[in-house]
Amino acid sequence: MRELLANILKHRREFISLLVGVPSYEKYVQHMKERYPGEPILSEKAFFADVQKAKFDAKEGKISRCC
Repeated sequence: MRELLANILKHRREFISLLVGVPSYEKYVQHMKERYPGEPILSEKAFFADVQKAKFDAKEGKISRCC
């Protein structure tokens, strides 16, 4: 039962992250290991900051968002 609950919570977290436009850190790590085995992997905090910068800081330091 605990395993089922943990699995549901994991998928819920992934869904909410994608809903707000934040890609999965675990998938990023997996991608980096498969495609770029010798390259450094960002920490989770650095990955999130990089994603946020790419999403909101697209116009020379000005916030760029839909709402």
